[in-house]
Amino acid sequence: MVSESPEQIALEAEIKNQAQKFITYLNSTLPESMELEYEGFYRRGFFVSKKRYAVIEDGEIIAKGLELVRRDWAPIVKKTQEEVLMAILKEGDSDKAIKAVKKVLKRIKNGDVDNKELIIHTQITKPLDKYKQVGPHVVAAKRIEEHGIKVTRGTIIQYIIIKGKGSISQRAIPYEYSEGYQYDKDYYINNQLIPAVERIMYAFGYTKRDLEDMARGEVQQSLDAFF
Repeated sequence: MVSESPEQIALEAEIKNQAQKFITYLNSTLPESMELEYEGFYRRGFFVSKKRYAVIEDGEIIAKGLELVRRDWAPIVKKTQEEVLMAILKEGDSDKAIKAVKKVLKRIKNGDVDNKELIIHTQITKPLDKYKQVGPHVVAAKRIEEHGIKVTRGTIIQYIIIKGKGSISQRAIPYEYSEGYQYDKDYYINNQLIPAVERIMYAFGYTKRDLEDMARGEVQQSLDAFF
């Protein structure tokens, strides 16, 4: 973990002080209806775009637009992304980030993940018969209705993708009725975990191919060169 020296603490305090002074000065030059606010001081941050980023403040990850704050990604994926971000932004520990990814890859491949960790949440936004493209959430919703439960606009559908034949959509099973089904390991690795982790790892020299190789158990380079 990265330790703080007295010099670093003093420097950050001065930066915060100067930032507050700048905001005060700038606001004095703006029209009364306009005012800038000081949002915070972040030692490290990760930016995909101006609307998709993660920063760390007081030991907590603050994210915008990334998978860990979206409900249409499985909990195990969001948790892994958060662990990777925490390792990089808080601790500067590249090995820990890699270990987090490998640990989850192994769990998924070994079938050691409970269905509850694989739930994808999607909201129904219109009557089911109005959907031109029938996505996984629509298929899952129709299966819920087969059990006599009416699904209306605004309903949040919880489903998992199970192993089997057919498209991903056709293999969407409502979580409530998923007991006894085996989840699709390839789907959760290639369509959930790798895309979410790739957005972070790409900035450090890891490609989608590298992560796919990692999923097959091949040893990859370290991120140590970045730090």
